[in-house]
Amino acid sequence: MDTLTTKHVFAFEEGDGKNKRLLGGKGANLCEMTQIGLNVPPGFVISTDACLAYLDSPDGNLTAGLMDDVHAQMRALEQKTGKGFGDPDNPLLVSVRSGSAMSMPGMMDTILNLGLNAETLQGVIRATDDPRFGYDAYRRFIQLFGKVALGVPDAAFDKEFEAIKEAAHVKQDVGLSASELKQVSERFLRVVEAATGRPFPSDPYEQLEIAIKAVFNSWGGKRAVDYRRQFNITPDMANGTAVNVVTMVFGNRGYDSATGVAFTRNPATGENKLYGEYLVNAQGEDVVAGIRTPTAIDQLANESAMPGLAAQLDALRDKLEAHYHEVQDFEFTIERGQLYCLQTRNGKMNSIAMVRTSVEMVQEGLITKEQALLRIAPESLEQMLFPHLDPTVKVEPVAQGLSASPGAASGIAVFDADRAELLGKEQGNKVILVREETKPEDIHGFFASEGILTSRGGKTSHAAVVARGMGKPCVAGAEGISVDVNRREARVGLASFKEGDVITIDGTSGKVYLGAIPTVEPDFTPELDTLLGWADEMARLKVMANADTPNDARRSRRYGAVGIGLARTERMFNDVARLPIVIEMIVAETPEQRQEALDRLLPLQRQDFRELFEVMSPYPVTIRLLDPPIHEFLPNEDVLRRELKELHALSQAAYGMTVLSGTMGLLHKSDKVREDVDSMRRLFDPAMIEEAIGKKEAMLRKVRALYETNPMLGHRGVRLGITFPEIYQMQIRAILEAAADCVKAGIEVHPQIKVPQVCTAQELRKVRSFVDSIHAEVVADAGQAVPFKFGTMIEVVRACMLADALAEESEFFSFGTNDLTQAAFSFSREDAENKFLPFYNQSGILQDNPFETLDVKGVGKLMRLAVDWGRTAKPDLHVGICGEHGGHPASIAFCHDAGLDYVSCSGPRVPVARLAAAHAALKGAR
Repeated sequence: MDTLTTKHVFAFEEGDGKNKRLLGGKGANLCEMTQIGLNVPPGFVISTDACLAYLDSPDGNLTAGLMDDVHAQMRALEQKTGKGFGDPDNPLLVSVRSGSAMSMPGMMDTILNLGLNAETLQGVIRATDDPRFGYDAYRRFIQLFGKVALGVPDAAFDKEFEAIKEAAHVKQDVGLSASELKQVSERFLRVVEAATGRPFPSDPYEQLEIAIKAVFNSWGGKRAVDYRRQFNITPDMANGTAVNVVTMVFGNRGYDSATGVAFTRNPATGENKLYGEYLVNAQGEDVVAGIRTPTAIDQLANESAMPGLAAQLDALRDKLEAHYHEVQDFEFTIERGQLYCLQTRNGKMNSIAMVRTSVEMVQEGLITKEQALLRIAPESLEQMLFPHLDPTVKVEPVAQGLSASPGAASGIAVFDADRAELLGKEQGNKVILVREETKPEDIHGFFASEGILTSRGGKTSHAAVVARGMGKPCVAGAEGISVDVNRREARVGLASFKEGDVITIDGTSGKVYLGAIPTVEPDFTPELDTLLGWADEMARLKVMANADTPNDARRSRRYGAVGIGLARTERMFNDVARLPIVIEMIVAETPEQRQEALDRLLPLQRQDFRELFEVMSPYPVTIRLLDPPIHEFLPNEDVLRRELKELHALSQAAYGMTVLSGTMGLLHKSDKVREDVDSMRRLFDPAMIEEAIGKKEAMLRKVRALYETNPMLGHRGVRLGITFPEIYQMQIRAILEAAADCVKAGIEVHPQIKVPQVCTAQELRKVRSFVDSIHAEVVADAGQAVPFKFGTMIEVVRACMLADALAEESEFFSFGTNDLTQAAFSFSREDAENKFLPFYNQSGILQDNPFETLDVKGVGKLMRLAVDWGRTAKPDLHVGICGEHGGHPASIAFCHDAGLDYVSCSGPRVPVARLAAAHAALKGAR
């Protein structure tokens, strides 16, 4: 057993409120609130180091000496409160609560009313002259301790509790009398003894030691592990949980008592107003557990039994924000008219609220612009682009709940978390998790669901808090819905829906609909525009967009893109009217046939490029010359063979039909028969069928001739442009002629021609010769200068190694990190992500999916070499990234550090990239 050699136990008056890693977020804030004079019940913190030492202990014991320090702190609590721990005449009761460095709401365990036994219970009853209060506290303690510390399932307690409520003809616990709660307590004690094989522990110090171990153990519980994995909480961010031992205060002392949770500002909208809920005559977890639907905090002023408490809460709100300079999520208890603050932490808000509060707190002088930007995780901005219900669709909701987390989602109703995980995560269905109320154990179902619907609970319930943190829509407290989990069915008035039926929830309005309802994209808020304007001021990296159509370009501009970093010309050919021309170009047997198809494509491409230039003016537009694996445009060989077989069968039938129809024509002279015979001849025209067979056979020969074992590494990109130069020459002409048209029209353009899949400077020189020749012709025809830049996409490992030579032929480099990652790892992205990458990530072989998070150790090293060598040859070389890594915050931080000039990503990720670029600059400057 390890011996205690360092201090692991800290009274609230002495703990360092800034040291959340040691004291956990909850413990550190309890210390700090105590030290700034807020009314916090006395208590102490056992450190996260003590947790880790216990979890590492081979004998399952606490570090030697730890309980001695705990005993000393308990004696200090006795002096502060005038009560005795285990004293049957004047008992001290405590709560034992978890708290890690990173907020993990509801993921670990809490025990309330610890210290109760048969003797101290009578002391509580005598001291309060309230038997009902005493037995209510006792039954809560037995159930919490039994579940958390002794592993007794909740269901065993719930069964007994429901039996008592049914016999008493009440629906909620507040309707039970003292004698009925006494029966509950007695039944609960028998449940524990039956489940564990031993009586419920009665010694308060034994209870305390068991509870401390249980809270430490909850760090490794499934829901806590799942939460850390989902939110990428690594050991260097938080490791272990502290234990907070706090003197109990009681919100269930009567109608002048209450318990509640509040935010200093609205966590859904950001409105600068106290937001929260409370329950009168309730305790502890009742509000967040969703057992009863609480009352909005606005109504506290109307509680005649608690005069002045609303004003005290407002004052507490102001003190918390003034001290922490951050929106706070705090818990409070009112006992016999006295307000206590039990916990505070930075409020978890959706991105709408985060953005609004950031801007308004700057305007109020609470924080700086830099702090406003850094308090928002860039990826959270994706929540602001969540769809909402199409307002033109007029459908009546079947139920109205509370708007717990904004956004809208449709999916099949699923009534338990395990099924949600199976149907959603494993089978790929869109699901809505439907529950009476959610518990922390349901967390894996949250991850797999599009949204959450509960029939009980409020806006600060477990479901609401976790959904907001995930950015998923949630409707809570939809009391018009009766959920039958066992039958997997919910009734809403005369209507009902079963598991598998599609429903829609609107977390913004709190409404629930049967069936799927279309959604539309949201608009930017004024606050988001302001915040991203500040981000652009701070950032060094520019953010461009990957856009292939004018509509893509318009949307990207609205998102704040300052150019197009990648326009993929092959995606412009997928139109049904163009695809046949492209196929003709590919299967052409002679340059003349190919040129004929290209001549038809030229005006279409020229118009494509002109529209992109016009939409994006005056910003640059980078156009990648054709880069398709050719097989993507050609029919499948198996399909062609099957069609040929069918045509040959039809040809045989046509021959027989010709003979038959000729005979019928000789035998029957009537006009009607002649018409029928002519129709059959046209339908089975042998000449037409033979012509179709000829075309299919020619296509099949071409497909076989162009077959590649590995098309992604085959005849694509610059290799295609050099072997069939007329293709690239058509595209280059279209780009330059479109630019010339814009120049004539007075539109400022900055076209950039990008050559893909380059591995040698000779390839670039060859394509540059096409560009220079065509440019001279276009300038001569236009009679004025036509600007352009010429560069290459770096996506081949050899290109990185020859960056100095490529720079001599280029004005810019654009890293295509999707292909570069495949090449560096020798991974096929599709195969890797579907087969072994998840196992690699789970087992720690690779920390991240390299196709989502840029591999800085390997691919990043190649990029740094290419940037350094390229700029050695050409100091003014412009360098960027255009793979989807360009929208990933951690990858953007690397790009900033590596000296790139810009990142380019899909349009909806542009706001994320803009904020991430600011983060990179601000963190780099610190």
